[in-house]
Amino acid sequence: MLNVFVICTGNSCRSVMGEALFNHLGQGRIQAFSAGSHPIGRINQGALATLKRHGLPTEGYQSQSWEDFEDQKMDIVITVCDNAHGETCPVYLTKAVRAHWGVADPGHVEGTEEEKIAAFEQTFATLKLRVEKMLELPLERMSADELSAKLNEIGRLSA
Repeated sequence: MLNVFVICTGNSCRSVMGEALFNHLGQGRIQAFSAGSHPIGRINQGALATLKRHGLPTEGYQSQSWEDFEDQKMDIVITVCDNAHGETCPVYLTKAVRAHWGVADPGHVEGTEEEKIAAFEQTFATLKLRVEKMLELPLERMSADELSAKLNEIGRLSA
């Protein structure tokens, strides 16, 4: 089983949705975790509502620091926000394959309730598409360089 680490600065929204999607769609093949470089300490309720609308678990998520995982071996690290992508990852992650899947933060959308829900749905759909495309790959047989290139390519897909 491959360990996938989904990172965002605050670990309250996009990274949590990514973790949920990887664990749901990659059952038996992927174990996902999420964390932030500067976690805000709570999970965005819009993210949890989006997971619920799609029948994914909404319990057990925490906004936590990437430092909390220094004893956990990670095979793949995926940043989902541009801020986290530009940060220097902790030393313990240097051996992991890294990719950037930047997506807009729906937690910062202003507007009507419908517009906010639509933003969460768009982010969820894009992450779901990317996770599905990743799971189509022969991950276990790819070299680190091949995998990194393919994952970064997938990170440019939009729903």
